[in-house]
Amino acid sequence: MKIVDSIYIDGAFVAPHGAEMFDLHNPATADVIGQVRLGDEEDTRAAIAAAKRAFPEMARTSKSQRLEMLARLGEALTTRREDLIEAVIEEYGAPISRSAWMADHAINVFRLAAQTLEGYELERQIGTARVTMEPLGVVGLITPWNANPGFIAGKLAMVIASGSTCVIKPSEMSALQTQIVAEAFHEAGLPAGVYNIVNGRGDVVGAELSRNPDVAKISFTGSTATGRSILRSAADTFKRVTLELGGKSPMVIMDDADFEAAIPFVLNSGFGNSGQACIAGTRILVPSRRLGEFEAAIQAGLGAFPSGDPRDPAIAIGPMVSRRQWDRVQSYIRQGQAEGARLLAGGEGRPDGTSDGWFVKPTIFTDVRNDMVIAREEIFGPVLAIIPYETDAQAVEIANDTDYGLHAYVAGADEDRARRVAERIVAGRVIINGAPMEMSAPFGGFKHSGIGREYGTFGLDAYLEPKAVMG
Repeated sequence: MKIVDSIYIDGAFVAPHGAEMFDLHNPATADVIGQVRLGDEEDTRAAIAAAKRAFPEMARTSKSQRLEMLARLGEALTTRREDLIEAVIEEYGAPISRSAWMADHAINVFRLAAQTLEGYELERQIGTARVTMEPLGVVGLITPWNANPGFIAGKLAMVIASGSTCVIKPSEMSALQTQIVAEAFHEAGLPAGVYNIVNGRGDVVGAELSRNPDVAKISFTGSTATGRSILRSAADTFKRVTLELGGKSPMVIMDDADFEAAIPFVLNSGFGNSGQACIAGTRILVPSRRLGEFEAAIQAGLGAFPSGDPRDPAIAIGPMVSRRQWDRVQSYIRQGQAEGARLLAGGEGRPDGTSDGWFVKPTIFTDVRNDMVIAREEIFGPVLAIIPYETDAQAVEIANDTDYGLHAYVAGADEDRARRVAERIVAGRVIINGAPMEMSAPFGGFKHSGIGREYGTFGLDAYLEPKAVMG
């Protein structure tokens, strides 16, 4: 049994004022593997005060000093890479290959932030005005359980690059991962108070960050419902906000697509991170005249995406993070059947070969209408919906008929035609034919998928305010 009984405030690990103990689980076995002691409002206010004290000095740091801090953080986390991979597998249930990617991503974001900062003009001459890009102050960073180390590192990297300070509220469900990250960052030796970490509930620690007048900005990744609540609270003190929220991303299969190439693209985008991804391509739009052919092809390709023990290198889909999430996914599978969608693969219950843990059968529905619940709401599990269409124009119309606009995918042999379709889809990012993700490009969404952008120069802009001096 692993116990996390400290939080990180003002450069030191300290016992929290909060007394609640929260169970941590291995989702592959459903066993309790540890506990974390949660911070409360008093702990959050102490962390905010520490960040506020550290801000004046941090705000005066040079670009070279910030670059050095970023390098030290990345190097420190590199030394704990294997420990972090193990924690991600044990506490989150990500398959081995995905766990390694998640650890490496958390390390690499510091290098990417440094590259952005190196080429970023913190001072600019605009006409007769000298414009400086000023750090905001204390930033509240709230991260989710589905990629907790990467979100902590990515948000913190931009805080450091901007010259601000922060309080991090990680998911309480990811406390073992957070502890490794915190220990590594401590070894980097940054000035006390520049970053602070408080494990705690969103309606306690997150709520205090959202309403506290000493917090200048909130950067949140999570559900649309929680983002809406944060936005309301932040409005009272005119906080700046970056909200990266939910998605219901379309995967548009053009009528000239090569299914041999398209099917792995479809399944990787839909089942990546065990389907627990805001960018998952869960609405698969298929030309009606090729529907039967596509159904046969995706059923054949499904064999390469088994669900099971995340320590097995052959496994592509791990368990859901919690019993609550497992129940949620099961309810959507029942909903799809009740709505009249045809079950092509998967269904309710656990996959063959699993008796414990929160495993879900990789599930695909077909003959789905875009007004069905399984096509409208974010399921956050390995459940895909095939929606037929007749023309390119109708495909675009269906793709855009959603409350969300975070991500989209297009597969087609004629790349110019695929690009024309991509340009008409309302989404923050569109991937054509499995192109690699460009991490320095802006990331964020339209509509209910959020406000603002992360990564690259657009992400750094979000942590800075322009100040013009004339005369």
